[in-house]
Amino acid sequence: MKVPIEVEGEEPMDKDEQATQAAAEQDVAEEPVAQEIDPDDEQALIDAAKRAGEEAAEKELAADASKIRAERDELQKKLADVEDQIEAAKKQATDASERLVRLQADWDNYRRRTATERLAEKERAAEKLVCALLPVLDDMERALDHAGNADSDDQMQSFVDGVSAVHDKMLDILAKEGVEPIDPAGQAFEPLSHQAVGRVEDKDAYDETVAQVYQKGYKMGEKVIRTAMVTVTFGGPKRPAEEPAAEGDAADADASKQ
Repeated sequence: MKVPIEVEGEEPMDKDEQATQAAAEQDVAEEPVAQEIDPDDEQALIDAAKRAGEEAAEKELAADASKIRAERDELQKKLADVEDQIEAAKKQATDASERLVRLQADWDNYRRRTATERLAEKERAAEKLVCALLPVLDDMERALDHAGNADSDDQMQSFVDGVSAVHDKMLDILAKEGVEPIDPAGQAFEPLSHQAVGRVEDKDAYDETVAQVYQKGYKMGEKVIRTAMVTVTFGGPKRPAEEPAAEGDAADADASKQ
């Protein structure tokens, strides 16, 4: 047991301070004395520290790699989504282009069809008017034939000449619209433009030749709007087949036209 020593000039410590100092001295006395470490143990500690550091680094690298792989997968997914969107946009653009082409083709077809229909309607209207005028021409021709066979004075002849002039003028107007008369007297019978109303025996004429025209026919352009009413011969020789023109003759004809 330690007895507190009083030093001259210092105030004596109270009980609490003495207890504190005694505890501090006891702690100092109980501190272990540092021992020397064996070199082999030191190397083992170093190796263990290295292994621990490497393991920590590997774990950190593995975590970083996993994170990078997750980011990569996310980016690849986004890239795939973007590629799908691009393909969808390309498909939409292609579909729009195809629809535009179809619409343009439909519009062109509609335009041509309507133009053709308007032209056909115009031709039908003109054809209808011409067909309505044909009986008037027939009456004029009959009147002129009757007046030509009858005796008439100068005044009557003037009237006939006037009617003939009107008849010719009407034919000129119709000709400007592409109307042409079909007067096939003496020609071969054509079933598409002639209507046979009788047969006449004639051994001097070719078989199936138009002998007489009762009523003229008319065509407008290439279309026959009224067939000619005719009589056809029979009992004669057969009509020889028409020979095609030689190439040299056709070339000469073309050169003469030019």
